[in-house]
Amino acid sequence: MAQRTHTERKGLSLGALAAGVGAAMGLGRALRSRFSFKDRTVIITGGSRGLGLVMARLLVKEGARVAICGRDNETLQRARAELERDGGQVLAIRCDVRDQVQVDALVGAVHERWGAVDVLINNAGIIMVGPLESMTLADFEEAIDIHLWGPLYTTLAVVPDMKRRGEGRILNISSIGGKVSVPHLVPYSASKFALVGLSDGLRTELAQDGIKVTTACPGLMRTGSPRNASFKGDHEKEYAWFHVSDSTMGVSMGAERAARKIIEACRRGDAEALVGLPAKLATVGRALAPNLTARVLDAVNRLLPQDSNPDRHRGSESETPLTRSWLTEMSRRAAERNNENEVSLH
Repeated sequence: MAQRTHTERKGLSLGALAAGVGAAMGLGRALRSRFSFKDRTVIITGGSRGLGLVMARLLVKEGARVAICGRDNETLQRARAELERDGGQVLAIRCDVRDQVQVDALVGAVHERWGAVDVLINNAGIIMVGPLESMTLADFEEAIDIHLWGPLYTTLAVVPDMKRRGEGRILNISSIGGKVSVPHLVPYSASKFALVGLSDGLRTELAQDGIKVTTACPGLMRTGSPRNASFKGDHEKEYAWFHVSDSTMGVSMGAERAARKIIEACRRGDAEALVGLPAKLATVGRALAPNLTARVLDAVNRLLPQDSNPDRHRGSESETPLTRSWLTEMSRRAAERNNENEVSLH
């Protein structure tokens, strides 16, 4: 009986300890979530359309000063006009993040207008879809330039001021493709894996300076981006499977919901945000059952078109009756909302 009582007391003590740890973790999470974007200066690369524009809308509503950049000036100006109509303080600057000189000029212009950058969101990206045989070295180089060198250039430009102030937020938008290499997206996945590695290393080394680095790895999102992605091989069939997947409930997530989750992860200073159930399941599956994951992806690859034609076509040039049907309606509506139509350069 005494032994039972002792065991019970021990169980109660452990329960109290667990409850205390849980409460402390909850308090820590609550304290981290108090970070406000109001009156903060934010740069969003690739902020003129798609996910970048959706995040800009959220931050403008919260009272942030938002600088967006992109390569197409017409798209930039449409985004700027929309954000300013919502009462935002907005700066729209044409910038190719592959060019460090342009990146430094972007950060310099923001600093001149509003002062030091508080939050950097590395969102600029490209998508190239097609079998490996259709890809060239130039395709890999372009993906690496945008998804790795671009975020590195912007980070190097803003970190000195963040260090001096002892605080800052950096949000790197990678992808589930940076956790699991998806068939027919090899240049994209390789470069997004590189971004995850860069982001992890930056997080470790910049934490001592009060700079929190978050890596976001969302799954498919209904941003409207397929029409501006690039397709090789049998481009019409490649566009069809990608566009339909992007528009399917359960497979893809609404851009607004994804953006809110990503912004909240940045606010809390989370190390990583896996956004969407498919992204979480794929990441866990890859970690716990890599051989099974490889077999599943092999099976998926065998179902995809295998044409090795290296010619590049945009999604808007690859439309078929299938991609104009009800199956892609949600993605097409998202394209209208998120400034993805009539983009002349991507």
